[in-house]
Parts: sequence; structure tokens; C-alpha cells
Amino acid sequence: MVLAVVQGLTEFLPISSSGHLRIVSQLFFGDDAGASFTAVTQIGTELAVVIYFFGDIVRLVGTWFRGLVNEQVRRTQDYKLAWYVIVGSLPIAVLGLLFQDYIRGALRSLWVTGATLILFGVLLALAERFGRQVRPQEQLTMRDGVLMGLAQSLALIPGVSRSGGTITAGLALGLTRPTAGRFSFLLAIPAVFAAGLSEIPHVFEGGGPGLQPTVAQMIVATLVAGIIGYAVIAWLLRFVERHSVYLFVWYRIVLGLVVFGLLGFGVMQP
Repeated sequence: MVLAVVQGLTEFLPISSSGHLRIVSQLFFGDDAGASFTAVTQIGTELAVVIYFFGDIVRLVGTWFRGLVNEQVRRTQDYKLAWYVIVGSLPIAVLGLLFQDYIRGALRSLWVTGATLILFGVLLALAERFGRQVRPQEQLTMRDGVLMGLAQSLALIPGVSRSGGTITAGLALGLTRPTAGRFSFLLAIPAVFAAGLSEIPHVFEGGGPGLQPTVAQMIVATLVAGIIGYAVIAWLLRFVERHSVYLFVWYRIVLGLVVFGLLGFGVMQP
């Protein structure tokens, strides 16, 4: 329940849900919940995305299939947007397969988590400060999709944040905050579902490092994370329309410094 609440609250905010799960599981339960646990609980939060954006998703999928055989449909923004999501999802899939041993091992060090929380918080601040933020969704391009997809793949490292990476890239490319946020949600759907489904067999492997959840624990965690995540989506979309992202920047920097302090004083093991 504790880890599910953490996942639901942090998945869509640019503060890294995987980093928070890594910190909370170590601090309160004395061990790492693991990359597989994180990936599977994200299925719940991504189901929340599907429900929230169901109308948009049905329209994009239908337009994409019609566009395969209809040249006129291929000129529409929805058809292009569907392709941007598909192509933008490829980097995280490829890099996830190539570096899965590091993702489950060395990159889960809390020293790495603390450093990435601070570093990518600073990058988010720079994107907010210097990004022009003038381009709406109608001006999205394939270049935007690829670059934001590459930024999303950095979230394989706990502490980076999938939404934080994509929103940072979107702001740096001149997109408005609402456009960067909405595209970030859509871009995550294929990657997160693929990662979560592929990790289901691994999450129950016995004898491995970290905490070993039961089937019942995984079901509860996934459902609770999804319910809380749905509420967070609505809040975040309203927030970014009216406010800058500096609140998340300062939070990341402070949390990263706290992690370094806890590690330095031996309260947590890396």
C-alpha cells in the first residue's frame, strides 16, 4: 500500500516515481523494491492514462489505421501525432533491452538516484527559463517525437523521471507546457505497458535481490497506484496550464540533497 501510494502520487509528476520507490523502499523497508516491481505497478497508472485520455486514444488509433489506406487522412494532424507516439516510443524499448542488466543493477544505486534528481531538476529549470513555449500541439513534428522519446528513455535510470525528461525536452523545443505534458502522457502508454507486461514474470522470481512481492501484493499495488494516478493526471494538467515547473525543480534538488545526507550519515545503504 505504501509503495502503491508513492507510485500513484509521483508517476506523472516530473520528480521520478522510480526514484521515489527506490528511496522509500530502502528507507522504510530496508531493501530495494526492484525494477520489476516499479514496471508492473506502472501498468496501473498507465491504465489511468488510458481511461483519462480514452477519447483521444480511440481517435488517434482509428485515424492511424485509416491513414494507412487513405492518403487524405495521412495529411491530418492526428495521423501524424499517432506516428510521433509510435516512433518516439522506440528509443526506450531499444535501450531498455540493451541495458537491462544495468537498469536492474548498478543504475539503481541511491548515489545515482540522488545525483540524477538534482541534475535533471536543474535541466528542467533551464528548459522552463529559456524555452520559448510558443508551439501548440498542432505544431508538433516528428523531430519533437524522436527527441522527446530519447529524453523518455533516460527515465530508465531512477531519479531522472519519465515525465520530467519528456517535459524538459518539450519545453526546450519551444512547446507550451500543456502540449509537452499531454504528449508526455501519450508517449508513455506504449513504452510503459510493454515494460510492465514483460516484467511480470520477473517480479515473482524467488531468490533474487531486493524485496519479493506476492501476487496479492502486486494486484493491490497496481490497483491503488492506478486510482491515485488518475487524480494526479487531472491535477497536473490544470497545474501546468497556470504555473511554472519550478516547484518540482526545487523539490528535486532538496530531495537529492536529503538522499546524499542520509547516505553520508549511514541512515540508508546505497
